[in-house]
Formats: sequence, structure tokens, C-alpha cells
Amino acid sequence: MAGFWGKRKREQQAEQDAADADLARRAGAALVAADERVRLTADELDFARAELGEGATGDLRAALEAVRTHLSEAFHLHQLNHDEIPDTPDEVRMRSARIIQLSEWAEELLEERLGALSETIEKVRRAPEILERVRRDARRLRERVEPARDAVVRLSARYSDAALRQISANPGEADQLLAFAEHSADVSTRRREAGQREQAHVALEAATEAVRRAETLLDAVDGWEIEALRAESTLAEVIDDSRGDIVAARTAPQTPAVQAAVGALERALGALPASGAKTDPFDDLSRLREANAALDAAVDKARERAARPLPDIAHVRHAIDDSDRQLSVARSVIAGHRGWIGADARTRLAEAERVRADIDRLPDEEDSREPALAMARRAGALASEALHLAQRDIDSSRPDGMNGPGGWGGGRGGRGGGMGDMMGGVLGGLVIGGLLGDIFDG
Repeated sequence: MAGFWGKRKREQQAEQDAADADLARRAGAALVAADERVRLTADELDFARAELGEGATGDLRAALEAVRTHLSEAFHLHQLNHDEIPDTPDEVRMRSARIIQLSEWAEELLEERLGALSETIEKVRRAPEILERVRRDARRLRERVEPARDAVVRLSARYSDAALRQISANPGEADQLLAFAEHSADVSTRRREAGQREQAHVALEAATEAVRRAETLLDAVDGWEIEALRAESTLAEVIDDSRGDIVAARTAPQTPAVQAAVGALERALGALPASGAKTDPFDDLSRLREANAALDAAVDKARERAARPLPDIAHVRHAIDDSDRQLSVARSVIAGHRGWIGADARTRLAEAERVRADIDRLPDEEDSREPALAMARRAGALASEALHLAQRDIDSSRPDGMNGPGGWGGGRGGRGGGMGDMMGGVLGGLVIGGLLGDIFDG
């Protein structure tokens, strides 16, 4: 048996030694990888600083300095694991784990910060290529400026100035942006040749953005006519639908809201431009859709209301009066016994008063009857609950008797115990009347 356990112990030790060796190997590999990442990042930083300036590379520079500081700790721990001074296995394991932690953190931080600059750095490296593309795109887009102007003139014969306001200035603005892009590209080239890399990069960004915006403006002109035709087609469908809704609304309950919505939709239909007139299909469609939706909502509400009649106004007022009475009773009891009333009763009363105040804030219209009735019932229920809790607090605070232990004559000194509690409640709650009379008569 002793031989068995000895063999088992040797096997466990061999497994632990293998795990320690693997941990040490991983720590060394992680440290080497992190150190290489530092060197590569330093090269990237030198290039980025020369091209972009100090301001754009500040975050990467700060990250590199922090990593170098923490990696010096990792190198020191690695040295301790391999010097001549013997260490315990636990000490070696802790150091190796710390080396891996620091190394992985260093790589992650540098990768994050370098990644934030990578797109900009790549753009700087490809600056000549990008500048050539900017000039080529500007020439291509210039060929679209005059056709865009002609399109605006042609569309103005069919659509109103208000409708064309979205695109009428686009060709001129695109022309100005393209001129700015070409000028910025020239500035970028000159600054780069003069060694002013940061300024060259700023001019390159400006040229690229100007070309992008010019293309967006010209695309908007090309796409506007298609969208206008779609709006006109949809408008015709909405007109037919609206006329059908007006007819259908005659079968709905004729509430003031339904009648007003029908009138609004009829006016919106009547305001549509006559055939042959210049139009704004987008605005016409928007106004008609809004009036159509309002009629649908009014009809739905009227039918729902017809299926569920409003409560009688007298019933609502009765419920409010009942809640006011219950609130008044609860207030009186709690105010008269403040020294004995706990947090639960006070909370219910405060919530009841809040709900009651909300009733007064409801608009004075028929649709407020249902919420007013529900709120009045809620306020009354809360007030009743507050009264019940207050009565419980009062009953639990009363002395059981005046002559028992801790009562009027009991306890030490004759006035301790229950009498002290009673007087605390009296003084705190200002109880007056019959209760005081009972005490002093007794």
C-alpha cells in the first residue's frame, strides 16, 4: 500500500512539474510577443508622428509609455524566476501568471490604440494614390453638374418651387465643392513636397470629404424625380382611400371628433392642386396622410366608445365625493394621533392625496370620466386602507390597563412604562378630549 501511495504522489508531482513548465513557457512567449509589439508600435508611432503630428498620435504615445513601464515589471519578474536565488514553486507560478497578465494587457492596449490610427496611417501612406483618385473623381463629377442643372430646369416646369427647394441649389453647391476639392488636393501635394506632413494630411481629408459631398448632392438630383413620381403614384392611392374613408365614416357614431376629422380630410382633398398646376407631391401626400390617419383614429375611438358607454357624470361625481369623505376621515384620525401613527398609514394617505390631486388635473371633457372614476375609487380605497392602518397603530399603542405592571400605578416610580408611552403619544399627537379625560379621571 505504501508503494501505491508513493507512486501516486510521484505521478501528481510529475503532472504539477509539467504544468509549471508549460506556464513558464507561456510566460516567456507572451513576454517576447509583447516586447516585439512594443518595437513595431514604436516604428508605427514614429511614422505616424511624422505624417500626422503630435496631436493626432498623443493617445498612442501615452499607451506606449504605459506599456513600457509595466513591461519593465514583467522583465524583472522573469529575471527573478531565472536568477541563482532559489524560489518556491508557488512564487514562480505567481510571477509567471503576472508576466502573462502584463504581456497580454500590453498587446491588447497597443492593438486598440494602433487600430484607432490604422485607417488614418494607411491613408497617409496612400496619399499620392488618394490624391490622384480625388482629382479623377472631381473631373468625373464635373461632367454631371450641367446635366443636373438642366434636370432642375426641366423639373421646375412640373413641380413647385417649394418641392424643388430640396435640390434646386445642389448643382451650384456641387460645382463649388468640386472646385474646393481640386484646390485642397493641390495644397496637399505642395505641403507634402515641403515636408509639412500634418498640413498635407488635413488638406487631403478636406479634398476627400468635398468630393464625397458633391457626389451626394448630384445623386440627390438624379434620384429626386424618381421619388417624386413614386409620391404622385402613392398620392393617387391615398386620395381614393380617403374618399372611401369619408363615406365609411358616415356609418360611424357621429361624435364631434369624427365630424371634425371628416371636415379636415375634406379640406385636405379640396386643397390639392388642380390638374396641370405645379405640385409638391411630397407635401400633398404628407398632409393627406395626416388627415386620413386622424379620421381613422377618430372613427375607431367613436366605435370603441359606442361599445363601451361613458359612466354617468353623476356617478363620477358621487365617487369623487366619496373619496373626499374617506380622505377627510383618514386625515383627521392621523392628524389627531400623530405620535402613534406609523409609516404605512402615512404612506397610504399621501398616495391617496396624490391620486385625488391628479383627478383635478384631468381635462374637462367626456373622455376624462373613465379615468376620473377609476382614480376616485383608487383614492378612496387608499384612504380607507390608511384609516385601517392608522387605527391598528392607535390600538397597538394604547396601554392595556392603568393599574397593571408598567401602567399608571405599576413599574418603578409609578409613572414609568405604559404611562410614559401614553404621554409620548399624547404629546406627540396632541390627543385631546375624552382620552385625556379618561386618563386624569382615572
